[in-house]
Amino acid sequence: MTELRSPTLHTAGLAGAEAAINAALRLSPHSAPALAALAGRVIALECTQPPVQVFINSNEQGALELRGVYEGDVATRVRGSAGDFAELARAEDPAAALLNGGIRLEGSSAALLDMQAVFAGVDIDWEAPLVDSLGDVAGHQLAQMLRGAFSWSQHANASLRRQLSEFAIEEARLTPPAAALEDFYREVGSLAQRGERLEKQLQKTRRRLRALQES
Repeated sequence: MTELRSPTLHTAGLAGAEAAINAALRLSPHSAPALAALAGRVIALECTQPPVQVFINSNEQGALELRGVYEGDVATRVRGSAGDFAELARAEDPAAALLNGGIRLEGSSAALLDMQAVFAGVDIDWEAPLVDSLGDVAGHQLAQMLRGAFSWSQHANASLRRQLSEFAIEEARLTPPAAALEDFYREVGSLAQRGERLEKQLQKTRRRLRALQES
């Protein structure tokens, strides 16, 4: 059994998978320009238990790149346990599983959604090249992560976009825009000033009443 403990071995295994995936993507005419448009937007898939990471990127030529080690900025991070990724890969409604399951999205979801749209409808064997390079255990684990994150139909991708959009709208309703908050703070400040003026007037009135009573 091969375990993903060596970054060199990890990278060597990913190179085989990268070549096989790009060969499949070349059969889809729209894939290259779509991936070229995503160049530089790195997606991190992070399995927390057992700990494994893989970074997905595309270059300006429209080819997919898989890395085991990456130290730059990440546009989207998808984090969960091996069981979470397996559940996502098996889900009949992956959008619901992603939003309601143990998987956590960090950063912008746009890069992930756009990458999923590229893979939708493309028949990719995620497992064979990874198993050949890394062995049954590690190869299956990485393939499951990739399959869970990207083996989506166009319908599932559209469903997730809609649900995330609705969530963003609800969040926007719960969080007032900056202009509205500024207006509110101005009104509070103005009310406080009026209250201070009223308090001063009351104090003057009390002093006059005491003066009248003493005279």
